Amino acid sequence: MKGESIFRGAATALITPTNKDGIDYEALGKLIDWQIEEGINALVIAGTTGESSTFDDKEHRDLLEFSAKRIAGRVPMIAGTGSNDTAYSISLSEFACDIGADGLLVVTPYYNKATQNGLIKMYSEIAAHSTKPIIVYNVPSRTGVSITADTFERLADIEKIAAVKEASGNIDLVANIASRTRGKLDIYSGNDDMIVPVMSLGGLGVISVLSNLMPAKTVEICDKFFAGDVAGSCKLQLDLYALIKALFSEVNPIPVKAAMAAMGFCENYLRLPLTPMEKKNEDKMLALMKEQGLI
Repeated sequence: MKGESIFRGAATALITPTNKDGIDYEALGKLIDWQIEEGINALVIAGTTGESSTFDDKEHRDLLEFSAKRIAGRVPMIAGTGSNDTAYSISLSEFACDIGADGLLVVTPYYNKATQNGLIKMYSEIAAHSTKPIIVYNVPSRTGVSITADTFERLADIEKIAAVKEASGNIDLVANIASRTRGKLDIYSGNDDMIVPVMSLGGLGVISVLSNLMPAKTVEICDKFFAGDVAGSCKLQLDLYALIKALFSEVNPIPVKAAMAAMGFCENYLRLPLTPMEKKNEDKMLALMKEQGLI
C-alpha cells in the first residue's frame, strides 16, 4: 500500500442516467447527492456500470467534470479512464487528474487484449502520466484477458499503481495477489457476491453494483466486518445473495438500470448494443427488490 488508501469500505460503480437526448445531468446530480447522504465511501464515475463504452470523448469528459464538481470532495471520486487505446487512456487519465479525480480505474485492454508484458508496459505508461493513484481493473469475463499474480507482483512496484479491483471471480487469484504483494496493493472486490471472502484475505472493501440500490446496506457489510462482526457481515452478504444474482442475470448494467428506474432515479434507457431487461428476469428482480423494501 503506497501511502493513504483511496477509500475503505464500499464504492458505488455508479450508473449514468441517460435518455434519448444524452446524459441526464439533473438525475445524475440527484443520484450523486443521495449516494453521499446514504453514507457511501466513494463513487466510481464512467466505469462499466456507467456505460462509458457507449460515450464519445466529449460525453466522457463532460461526465467526469460534472461529477467532480457535484461530488466536490465530499467522498473520493474514482474516474474510469481505461481504454484499449493506451494513448487515449493516458489523455483521459491526465484530464481526470486535472479536474480533481482522487483516483483512476483503469481496465485491462479489451478486444486487442495484451500479453502480460504488454499489460505491464501499458500500466507503466499510464502511471507515468498520472498524478493520482491507479486502481487496476481485472475483469477477464468482459475483456478476454486476465492479469496473472506474477504480473500483479511487478505492477505493485510501480509508484502510482495503488490497488486492484479484482473481478475475475477467482478467490485463489485474490489470495495469490495478497500473498505476493503483501500490502503494496490495496485489494477491492469487483463482485458483490464476494465482498466478505475478499475482505477475509485483507481486502479493503468493494467496488459495487449493488450499492447503486443499497448504498447504506453495502457500506454496513464492510463496516461490520472491519468492526470484527464477521458473522453479522456474512449474514448481510447472504441475505442479499439472491438480489445480487438477479442484478447480474443479464449483462451489467442492464439489470441495475432497470432496478434504478423502478426506484425512480432514472429512465430505463440504454444505448445499443444494450437492450432492456427480459421480462421474466425483470419480474424476478423486482420481486426481490420488493422483499428488501426498495420499491
